[in-house]
Amino acid sequence: MATAGFASTPTKTSYDVVIIGGAIMGASTAWFLSDNKDFNGSVLVIERDPSYENSSTAHTNSCMRQQFSSPLNVKISQFAADFVKNLRTYMGGDTRVPEMDIQNYGYLYLADNEGFADVLRANQKVQLESGAETRLLSAEQIAADYPFYNVDDVVLGSINTKDEGYWDGGGVFDWFRRSSRERGVEYVANEVVAMTKNAAGTRVDSVTLKSGEVIACGQVVNASGPRAARTAKMAGIEVPVEPRKRFTWIFTAEQPLDRDLPLTIDPSGVHFRQDGPKSYLAGCPADPDPAVEFDDFNMDHSRWQDHVWPIIATRIPQFEAIKVVTEWAGHYAFNTFDQNAILGAHPEVENFVFLNGFSGHGLQQSPAMGRGTAEWLTYGGYRSLDLSPFGFERIVEGRPFVEKAVI
Repeated sequence: MATAGFASTPTKTSYDVVIIGGAIMGASTAWFLSDNKDFNGSVLVIERDPSYENSSTAHTNSCMRQQFSSPLNVKISQFAADFVKNLRTYMGGDTRVPEMDIQNYGYLYLADNEGFADVLRANQKVQLESGAETRLLSAEQIAADYPFYNVDDVVLGSINTKDEGYWDGGGVFDWFRRSSRERGVEYVANEVVAMTKNAAGTRVDSVTLKSGEVIACGQVVNASGPRAARTAKMAGIEVPVEPRKRFTWIFTAEQPLDRDLPLTIDPSGVHFRQDGPKSYLAGCPADPDPAVEFDDFNMDHSRWQDHVWPIIATRIPQFEAIKVVTEWAGHYAFNTFDQNAILGAHPEVENFVFLNGFSGHGLQQSPAMGRGTAEWLTYGGYRSLDLSPFGFERIVEGRPFVEKAVI
């Protein structure tokens, strides 16, 4: 995901919108601003590492699902699916933009107790009412459709194979940046190290770059992923977002499956899915799961051997003999308050806009969240989807936006 051609110094000293963070959330917002005919302002995107080597966007597993417990989260993913499948149309029919699709092998949640089975039943009702095609499966039905699973402990499964699975997140990210830059959005390779507010403390007047430049801003967007709290602190704001480590392994099997493997969420919390024609992907959090340093991407090699592999081999006995071919650790921008996004302006620092805390849902939510943030910046409100339930006010007031389907 390396990006060439980033200057380090902005061409101007003042911008209508300054976006701090040029990974997929910042890039999506910049693109939707550039695509909005009612927005005619200047946009600066500041990215500290234009190689994106350690960004959450680069470390994503690039999946999409509609199996959420909140109707709003379902609708957000539905827009993402439409956006991906019609990317060229959204980008004005540009023939350089590739035709894209979603590999619909679906998500399969497995419940091993009646309590979680009831959650899946309640979630399915929400999903069906929102237009998703989620199906509930008994253990016998799972075994008939996917005979490689061990379902001895399974009470119920939940699966949707329409607009659920893998998509080319890197390709969409690339076109967000390429298209918006061609339309005049400016990207620089630099870092915001300080902010200056007005005397009343109600606005951010300027940001200071690591290279020394002071850039005036009409509005500033915090799109800095796991570093969201550090960015907010420059404006005197506390936001409950921290880096949490997530591990991913790509493996091959001595006996590959005879059909695609859905993204399976085992009751243990380990998840695994098809990755290529003959390869598979597995992921899980650390245990314990504390906040980590921004530059800590060290693997815990015992996590695979002692935890992940035994769970996979128990669930799919055919995977008793598997081999890891690559592995990595990435960071979730983890919202410790309720694991949902934080959007919109701060109630007191009125031009400081949040785009934070996606807790692992960010890639699939980036089209809707970028569109919504661009609408807020342009109109002072949301036009397409009402994203106000994600506002910062809920944190101040102690009102969690509960999402039961967090992986």
